[in-house]
Amino acid sequence: MPEPARPLIFPEREDTGSWPAPGQWTYADYCRLPDDGQRYEVIRGYLYVSPSPSAIHQRALSRLFSRLDRFVREQSLGEVFFAPFDILLPEGLAEPVQPDLVFIRAGEEPGDDALNFQGVPALVVEVLSPGTRRYDLGTKLGAYLEAGIPEVWFADPAALTIWVHCLSEDRKRYLELSRGGRGESVTSRALPGLRITVSEIFPR
Repeated sequence: MPEPARPLIFPEREDTGSWPAPGQWTYADYCRLPDDGQRYEVIRGYLYVSPSPSAIHQRALSRLFSRLDRFVREQSLGEVFFAPFDILLPEGLAEPVQPDLVFIRAGEEPGDDALNFQGVPALVVEVLSPGTRRYDLGTKLGAYLEAGIPEVWFADPAALTIWVHCLSEDRKRYLELSRGGRGESVTSRALPGLRITVSEIFPR
């Protein structure tokens, strides 16, 4: 499970200076991190590090991206991005967070040279892994809720299940819109007309 920021052993260099205390990380600090292949996120000022995803995680992510991207492009609804891509949520909630997939509505897409997206995406997808499950369902989901992201999907390769959660009218909690296992399908409120058969994502 990812752990919050702790004393990190990075070599001190003149161009980096000292690292911030837990709870005080900013996007500027994040941008100074070494390009070491690890997946870093900053949520509410805390630095999190996620382990590398497994093959089953990558396969599920690839299939989900293919289905979502095709639907979004055919309907001219916006754009779907996959991690790593920095999402900066409002009021410093996340600087950044990196959902496995993120759907951004037409007219809000970042430009070609943009290094991040600043704002609230319409939909995010997380593929659960043993090493990140509690983090995704706890810390990250809490940030998504506070930011007001309308729809959050969780794809669980272990349970061969996809859950779709929508923001409640009072914006205080997520409600389960759709849940499907093998042989079943899930739908979306953020992408009306989309229906994904779970067996397409988890074929075995």
